[in-house]
Amino acid sequence: MTTIPTPAHTEPAQPPEPLEHASELAVALRLSVGRVARALRQAHAVGDQTLSEVSVLARLDRDGSMSPGALAACERVRPQAMATTLGGLEDRGLVSRRQDATDGRRQVVSLTPEGLRFLADRRSASLQRLTAAVSTSLSPAEQQQLLDVMPLLERIAEQL
Repeated sequence: MTTIPTPAHTEPAQPPEPLEHASELAVALRLSVGRVARALRQAHAVGDQTLSEVSVLARLDRDGSMSPGALAACERVRPQAMATTLGGLEDRGLVSRRQDATDGRRQVVSLTPEGLRFLADRRSASLQRLTAAVSTSLSPAEQQQLLDVMPLLERIAEQL
């Protein structure tokens, strides 16, 4: 029987370089989060609002009424693109425009009651799908692991 000589002193394995490891993690995170987002988007009916429209509605719900220019800046789109998005939302009665009380030259965009209902319905359907996926595919211990990671994901989201 042949034995392989082992060195008298073996250095412990070095952890991967932080940048290399972070890059691999970023790729995996992007793929996973992208798949979840795509699956939730695709679950909604054809002809439903676009992702940009839903994003604008969610921002108005979260941050309150704002000018079209402020919305464009927050959503990181050109004012012309925001005008098109707002036009479609306004045509469907999901947002309304009014003159700014402090500056009559400016318009302010707000959610309508129909816009609020639309968001609530959409969130409810997405939440139900996510709840079902989490409860059927993850053990209670895995669910706790996922819950423990949420603050880290939030910190990453704030840096983007």
